[in-house]
Amino acid sequence: MGCWDPHISGTFRLSLLFVWLTISALGHGSTAVQPECKHWWPRGDRHIQSYHHLQGDVRCRHLYSSTHYFLLISGNGKVEGTRQKERLNNIMEIRSVNVGIVAIRSVHSGFYLAMNRKGKIYGTKMYSRSCEFKERIEENGYNTYASLHWYHEGRPMFLSLNGRGLPRQGTKTRRQHLSTHFLPMLVS
Repeated sequence: MGCWDPHISGTFRLSLLFVWLTISALGHGSTAVQPECKHWWPRGDRHIQSYHHLQGDVRCRHLYSSTHYFLLISGNGKVEGTRQKERLNNIMEIRSVNVGIVAIRSVHSGFYLAMNRKGKIYGTKMYSRSCEFKERIEENGYNTYASLHWYHEGRPMFLSLNGRGLPRQGTKTRRQHLSTHFLPMLVS
């Protein structure tokens, strides 16, 4: 007397196929991830092998603003927007450093995105607390990035690119402003 039921087995196989297709469509398990996106850790010379709970939580993305600019950190640390998707300095590594907290680094220039206490956006080679942002998925599907440590009059200050592709002062930003909304787009 066997306990194998072909109907249950077929349903189970369809469920597994659905899960596999969903994961593949989201890009998890993809071999297309840039190899240089796996080797940095934002705290000095420490290597990710020491932090097993953070392994695999690195995303290489273009951050596309709702103002139609890709976030770019140039080789001298200048932060701006560009309309050209193919520029090397606009490929960003987004790494979780805690739950809901990320560090953003340009893969090719090596600069971290940072915000100072006055709300100025800049690039820096040294990781510090100014490089930590709260990442939030908004209702419209875009992400916002607010400084974890710096506030203006009790309100969060957000990463923002204005209509000319220039960073807006964090003191003048709000979560509702479209200039603070970014789509993390897969690197092709």
